[in-house]
Amino acid sequence: MPGEKGVLLTWKSGNFRPKVEPQATGFILVRTIHNWYNQRSMLVIETSFRRSIMTMKTGKLSVTRGEFNVRDRGNQDGFPVIMLHGWPESSYCWEGVAEFLDPSLRIIAPDLRGLGESERTLDVKAYQKVELARDIIEIADALKIDSFFLVGHDWGGIVAQELALMIPERVKKFVIMNIPVIANTKGTMEARKIICAAGGVPYWYQYFQMQPRLAEAMIKGNEDVWVPHFFGPKGQDGTIPPEAIKEYIRCYSIENTPAAGASYYRSVALDAPHWAAMAGKRFTMPTLYIHGSEDTVIIKENLNHIEECFDSIQVESLPASHFVQEEKPKEVAELMNKFFS
Repeated sequence: MPGEKGVLLTWKSGNFRPKVEPQATGFILVRTIHNWYNQRSMLVIETSFRRSIMTMKTGKLSVTRGEFNVRDRGNQDGFPVIMLHGWPESSYCWEGVAEFLDPSLRIIAPDLRGLGESERTLDVKAYQKVELARDIIEIADALKIDSFFLVGHDWGGIVAQELALMIPERVKKFVIMNIPVIANTKGTMEARKIICAAGGVPYWYQYFQMQPRLAEAMIKGNEDVWVPHFFGPKGQDGTIPPEAIKEYIRCYSIENTPAAGASYYRSVALDAPHWAAMAGKRFTMPTLYIHGSEDTVIIKENLNHIEECFDSIQVESLPASHFVQEEKPKEVAELMNKFFS
């Protein structure tokens, strides 16, 4: 990161050799470069003190499908929990939960393709949710992770569902938050009917981003208006930490992010036939659904018939809006701790 003071630590012959870079900007950057398992998989671990509490290290992982930014608690003996964020967030959204989550669990939280600091792919087909799930499987494989708990919120919850149906034998327990269940066609249609009967206003940003070129033309340079809008009053009153929203603005300002972010919605036309074929499928692993009950997009009707999609499902409601894990990190972590134990 140009213009920042840091210590560059490079793995060489078993020793770390520090090199202090010039120019200071007020925080320390530590990078560790280490070859992981093969020449195609390299993890760069960065720790930056941008916020007062940072429970995980961040780093770049290069695999055959691309380059991804990954947060990792680093306790490699802990049982892995892969946590997938939504839009317009990044893996930073799990920092609050990580503070309260059982310290014996190893959190691995990638930035999804096109968001956070992962690569910006401009091919819409790459944002089909089944393709994003394949990204996560390759990340897990590169880190030599076989069995794990899986957590997903918003689009990360859809990606997590795709993954759980692809490799159910590896997902030992499953947590999803504030997202439709892709196999629950009946509940999804009942919720959509209610929202559309009221004019469909909560869906406006989805329709907007589906249009060609509009996101690219109108969001670039206005990220500091665009991103905070979606966090609403909970972002304005500090319930969601201001440093989190600043981080999302920073990441959304990375070149080509408006196009990449919009691709999550533009690819829905490609996702839809696949999801239609999933009607009636069941998730075999024990599952916890945490719902922020004040959400105006994922409403309570989305949970109608949910029990038909799972062999074992526990539903918990918290007084929060869409970004439940950022508004109620302690309560979400407590629910997870009990469920994972």
